[in-house]
Amino acid sequence: MITDIVESQIELLCCAACGAAEADHVKLKKCTACYLARYCSVQCQRVHWQQHKRACKKRAAELRDEILFKQPESSYLGDCPICFLPLALSLDSKAIMWSCCCKRICNGCNYSNMTREMEGSLKHTCAFCRLSFPTSQGEIELNIMKRVEVNDPGATQEKGWRLYNERDYRGAFEYYAKAAKLGDAEAHCNLACMYREGVGVEKDVKKGVYHLEEAAIKGHPKARHNLGCIEEDNGRMDRAIKHWVIATNLGFDHALEALKNCYRAGFVGKEDLAAALRGHQAAVDATKSPQRKAATEFGMFEGV
Repeated sequence: MITDIVESQIELLCCAACGAAEADHVKLKKCTACYLARYCSVQCQRVHWQQHKRACKKRAAELRDEILFKQPESSYLGDCPICFLPLALSLDSKAIMWSCCCKRICNGCNYSNMTREMEGSLKHTCAFCRLSFPTSQGEIELNIMKRVEVNDPGATQEKGWRLYNERDYRGAFEYYAKAAKLGDAEAHCNLACMYREGVGVEKDVKKGVYHLEEAAIKGHPKARHNLGCIEEDNGRMDRAIKHWVIATNLGFDHALEALKNCYRAGFVGKEDLAAALRGHQAAVDATKSPQRKAATEFGMFEGV
């Protein structure tokens, strides 16, 4: 046992292909897929690939799963930039994004700002940046493009969404791709749909799954739920359930229903379902506040 450990440590200090030891004139670089084998040159890495390939792919898949199945601290929406409470998943009725700053602001903060302005007879402005609201569609587009030019991921994703609704699928794909590179989870999710359906881009199921995974890693519960459905179709219920548990803990209703169905079918135990229910409720409760409740009762509107 000790001999095996010593040998493995020696291997890490030597080139996996030629056995050259690391020295001042020889710098070993790790395989960027598995981070296990080390090589003194690209040539040595190419020579050793056939021998290393199987172990490399296995370890790379294990590392990917470690990242993929890690529970995100919050959903991809994050917190409201004013009250710092988590944004609710049902954005259409619970948050507003104004084109001036392209920040998603919860309706509780928008409602409080509107009440302050009405009571003080003040000009109606954005609750976050305090700029006046646009008065025309052209001004909205100009505001969004200003944010796109400074690499705002939310604005870039928004521009892609607008082009998609205008049936400019190729243009939408380009903006989604740019937003995804900037780290926008929603853009990754939209790219997954376009690759899956072959809309605006050549159909590629593998790339679609990749973008779903990237969105899920960034805390996108819908993408996570869809990955669970794909795993279910492939007969890998253990992986499907892991995805649905993570999405449920983010407060996603459809994932919770999937777990309930798994419980009825005997794939999920009573204690596991109870834990998921508690996680779901905690995620939902975290998005509540008196101001948001008042905004809902008042009937807040969608931003532009």
